[in-house]
Amino acid sequence: MAEPCYTCRRRHIQCDRSQTPCLKCQKAGLECLDKRPVRWVQGVAIRGTMRGRSYQNTLVASRPVGELKMHSISTAETPSPSASNGDPSTDLQLVSAPPTPSIPSIPPSVDDRALYQLDESSQYYLDYYNQRICQLFIVYDSQNNPFRSLIPLAFGDKVLLDAMLALAARHRANFEQPFSTSSAEPMSMATNRDKEALRFKYRAIQGLAHSINTQHPYKDGTVASVFLLVFLDLLESGCDRWNYHLEGAKNLMALKPSHDPGRTIEKVRKFIIKQIHLIEALGATFVRPKLLNNYAPTDHSANMMEDVVEESFLGCPEYILTSVQFFSLQRDMVAGGTPSDEISLGGITPVLDAVKQFDCYTWASSLPQESVRDIDDLCKLARVYQLGAILYGGRVLDAIQNVQTNQKTTVSELIGVIDMLQRGSDLLKCALWPIVVAGLECHQQSQRNVLIQAMEEFWADTKCLNVSNAAKILQGHWKKIDDGEIVATDWIFDIGRSSHDWLLI
Repeated sequence: MAEPCYTCRRRHIQCDRSQTPCLKCQKAGLECLDKRPVRWVQGVAIRGTMRGRSYQNTLVASRPVGELKMHSISTAETPSPSASNGDPSTDLQLVSAPPTPSIPSIPPSVDDRALYQLDESSQYYLDYYNQRICQLFIVYDSQNNPFRSLIPLAFGDKVLLDAMLALAARHRANFEQPFSTSSAEPMSMATNRDKEALRFKYRAIQGLAHSINTQHPYKDGTVASVFLLVFLDLLESGCDRWNYHLEGAKNLMALKPSHDPGRTIEKVRKFIIKQIHLIEALGATFVRPKLLNNYAPTDHSANMMEDVVEESFLGCPEYILTSVQFFSLQRDMVAGGTPSDEISLGGITPVLDAVKQFDCYTWASSLPQESVRDIDDLCKLARVYQLGAILYGGRVLDAIQNVQTNQKTTVSELIGVIDMLQRGSDLLKCALWPIVVAGLECHQQSQRNVLIQAMEEFWADTKCLNVSNAAKILQGHWKKIDDGEIVATDWIFDIGRSSHDWLLI
């Protein structure tokens, strides 16, 4: 096969081009197509006043215009940036049959009349949120996707709806941005899509400010809106605002009423609590010491933090997360001037040893199964987090003992697993944190090249601008190491002393 297949290109994964059909399509049970298939659509035209109309079917001709719009959106493939001029209505004209399994539809609990009351741009971006954003920020998409569960809630909360539309519009606008590792490269000119994204974001921020300043600021929609703004920051840059949104969500959660919210709302609350824990556990590793306050929900239960990959942003095993959070607390004590002899090695050493002994296969194979998944891929995902935690915890232990341990073997293995994820898995989108940790530790140019390639693939999969910033951070870090300006093993402190607080996940 000379060129990557269309199916892999549309799924935003790297085609192996080994044969026809390719191995990745065979593995996923998909038809391996060499180009976009032609799809016949109902009606005599796909644009203009005759769009959706048929001479043989007067029922179609009499359908509400809003219904025709939503039908067009749900069957339209997201075009390449060059295919449109930034006007969402242009995208509606591109109709094709998606080769991937059907994407869950907007929850049936949403009243059709609420959909039709939205303008055409909002309808487009809501469908984009349903089809693209809900898949992006979750390990495996399913009918139980918590991001999709927010859609019915959004029709009763305009702030939450605007936050969803802002996420969708920003992700779509990012298709027109290049992946760059050069800080000197100028940003592209603002497009109509950028303006759309800023308009929705402005409305969400303004509405959020009004909601928070009311007498009773807690609303489930308000908390969810603040939570989504963290993900918006990943798409925009990954620095300096996410921590304020995270702290705001935590403060609002502390105000939540004690009455029974109903099953759907309770599920949303639990999802937000778990992802707050994940974001602050991994986010604390690349920021100033004690920037984040550890969140301890009052309704914490034994099963609150159980691993369910269909309800997880990154799929990092909970045990690894809590261990990384513990390592960060020890690092903060060192950075705060606590004498080494007052920091108990009896605490950190057993935790680090337990992380090394963590069984990734047992973890992956024992997860509750709600969708089709690849156990081998989940093992690799768990392994990259395990190895990243070993490197991070090892450097914290070094700082306590004032030594420099050689971790080249662990670094090499981590980069090898990252490379395997890059070449044969859909889960690379979950592995930015281990990629950055590997980059902060590696010294060989060949390894650095692998990591830059992985970050470029991550960009192709996610369109999150925080990965471009991660690449620039690593390039600067490598230059300082090569020039002898910094000690390579001090990265657990140095990265938090930079001019920004980064969320590199």
